[in-house]
Parts: sequence; structure tokens; C-alpha cells
Amino acid sequence: MSSTMIVLPRPGTKPSAALQPIRAPSQADFVATFGQLLPQASYLQTPHGRAAYYELPASSPATPDTSNTISRVLFVHGIQTCAIGLQPLASALSSRFPHAQCVLVDQWGHGLTDTPVIPHEPALFHALLEALMVHLGWKDAHFIGYSFGGATTATFAVSHPERVASMVLVAPAGLLHTSDFSEEQNSYIRGGEGLEERARAWVLEFLEGGQLVVPANWKERVARGEVVAEAVREWEMKEHEGHAASVVAVFRDGGVFDKDPEFAKAAKSGIPNLSVLGELDDVCSVEKLENVGMRNIAVVPQVGHGVVRERVPEVAGLIEDFWKGL
Repeated sequence: MSSTMIVLPRPGTKPSAALQPIRAPSQADFVATFGQLLPQASYLQTPHGRAAYYELPASSPATPDTSNTISRVLFVHGIQTCAIGLQPLASALSSRFPHAQCVLVDQWGHGLTDTPVIPHEPALFHALLEALMVHLGWKDAHFIGYSFGGATTATFAVSHPERVASMVLVAPAGLLHTSDFSEEQNSYIRGGEGLEERARAWVLEFLEGGQLVVPANWKERVARGEVVAEAVREWEMKEHEGHAASVVAVFRDGGVFDKDPEFAKAAKSGIPNLSVLGELDDVCSVEKLENVGMRNIAVVPQVGHGVVRERVPEVAGLIEDFWKGL
């Protein structure tokens, strides 16, 4: 690994100078590799950098008798795989709710969104969601957050309850505890001089469940219109200069760990919520969610943390039933 690897500032530290964000790759490069599964990217310029988002417009106009149906949906992805990872679920729900305007956003350091050279705290991601909603002219939306995006959604619901009409947390992060990790692992989470290369290697291996292995037939699968998340992650690592630094920073400071108090506040907020888990998930569990007061929990059998992509029809069906009950 290069000795010039990028390490982002930690919370409580002040950069010596106002650094420009690390620019994301172009959409042309992304589409050349993965095709046009997502709509044409739109861009939002913020004080922290430029962010990409994708609109799946409503396919049927709203009428007076549909005024109370789901009309605005915001999809918030997890660490590593950018917005395209939620495209299959977004497409499935858009077809079931044709009056809905569905928007996916690339979070900081992912996909076609820049990497701000500032601490990657939850508030940074909240500010992006708030800026996007203001830009879209949305008063509120129904949120679907996956993994880290689930933690971001839950904490956003606490800080901006008026913005969240309902929330679906799919395999949410945020309820991992640093106390469950070894002292060596916690040293990587804390970071520090002389640790950064080993810390990055450990974080990436932990998130991947081992070394990243891209399926040999990924190009053929992409040509068939599939999302091959491993290939997307490899592309980001190679083509997005700030991606790896953002991944490590999100893992350390973005809200992956010890967010039990915030989840408990979200559970008590009165905002309708649904949690969807894979039975074999090692990031979240029914017990962890029940411990923070979440009660509306659905478990998809025989699948792990990748439930959002591996079991799209089941997840879409659970969300459909939840929304129809609002």
C-alpha cells in the first residue's frame, strides 16, 4: 500500500487548511463498466462537495384518490456498494407504487459522489440528506436505509423527525458494539500514527468477510442487467481516489457502532417503522433491535446481510405490505 494513502480527519480534529473534496469519477466511466441500470445522474453541489443522485420518476400521475399513497421515497445505501446496489429493490418498488417518485443517492465517497476531506460523522451524512430534500422540494419522504444507510436513516429520523414519513431499516448497522471487538481491533477503529495501513486492511477485510473476490463471470452478468456488488466495490477502490478513505472513515465515525440510544429514540419517535433482516445476518439481529424498542421486525429465512439484493421480491413484498398499512 502506498505511503501516501489518504487518511481523513477524525472528529474533534481541525485540518490545517481548507482542503478541496476529492472528486469522484465520471458517470461515463461508470456506465461504460456497469451499463445504464440507473437513470442519468443528477448532481447536487453542497459546501462539502458534489453529490450524485438518481430519480426514478413516477410512471403514473397522482390523482385525488391517490393523494394519500406513497409519493416520495429516498433510498440510502450502505458502506462500499453505492446507489446501484439498491437499484433492484428501487425498481421493484417503483413498479408496485407507480405514483411514487423514487430517488437514490450516492453517499459521500461512493459512486459518483465526492469525498469531503473532513470527519465523516453522522451529521455530515444527515446534512447531505437534508440538502437533497431541500433541492428536490420535498417536505418529507419514506426512507429505505440499508446497512450503514439504515443507521443513517435511524439517526436522521431522530435529528429531523419532520422529514421522515416512515422508515424501513434493512439489515441496519449501528447496533454493533466496540466492546465486542478485541483490543487490537479497537486500536484499528481508534486509529493513529503507524496503524493506518493495517487498519485499512482490517476494515476492508471485515466488511467484505474476507478478501474481495469478484466473480469471474461478472461482465456477462452485468450484460444481463444484474448488479454484481463485488465488481462495483472493486471499481470504486480503483477509480474513486477517495473511496477507500471514506469507507474507513464511515466505519470508524459514521455511526456503525454503539448507536443504541439513537435507535431507541427513533423507536419512540412515533415514526412508522419496519426492520427487515436476513436470518443469517451477522451485523444485526432481532434481539438487538428488540433491545432498542423496535417491534415491527420481519426476518427473511436462509439469507445473510446481503438480503437487500439477494432476496429482492421478498423484501419488496414486506415493504409493500408495510406501506399499504400506513
